[in-house]
Amino acid sequence: MRPVLSLLVLPLVLASGPALRAQSPHMGFSLNLTLPAGDFSSKSYPDLLPPQKETYDAGVGGSFTVSFPTDRNLAVRLNLSGSTENGLNRAPGYANINLQHSMFSLGGDLQIFPQGTAFRHRGLYFVAGLSADFERFSGSQGSDPGYYPDFSTNKTRLGGSVGIGHSFGYDAGMRFTMEATFHKTLTGTSDNTADMTPSADFVKLGFGFVF
Repeated sequence: MRPVLSLLVLPLVLASGPALRAQSPHMGFSLNLTLPAGDFSSKSYPDLLPPQKETYDAGVGGSFTVSFPTDRNLAVRLNLSGSTENGLNRAPGYANINLQHSMFSLGGDLQIFPQGTAFRHRGLYFVAGLSADFERFSGSQGSDPGYYPDFSTNKTRLGGSVGIGHSFGYDAGMRFTMEATFHKTLTGTSDNTADMTPSADFVKLGFGFVF
């Protein structure tokens, strides 16, 4: 937990100087679609008895952001986001187990506006950052629509993301935003077969508004 928060402090330190003196921070909201990738999308455990395979489907989530422009081309963004994905554990001769992964993230990002529009938060931008990811992996047997988990594992891990976005609209007022980022778990991963908590690697597509 402590190393995760220590690394997360870096973008916040960058924000503490010029960012806190910046004018007109921009708040944003978005609805997100998460598309699992790599082992998070599908992973087999052939060494277990019986052999098992876990898959996670596309998920949904949301984000709240505050972007502090520091000059024409750079902004520091605070990011609160959450998401959830459902999946299945399959093993020959056994009933499927319903899986669920949920994550709440507290992050700091750097936004680069190559067209010099950071103060207006308009146009094309690139984004990269770190996040403290608070995750829960759980499983439930049966078909109960209320999803009461029979077992769960909590994880606190460091995540990194990189992506591209665009804000559409006029210089003032509300602007529509689209953003695509790739998130990767950087710490707390294990090759131990018994762990069964894969890296939360996914593509996140965000659609929202910034003010």
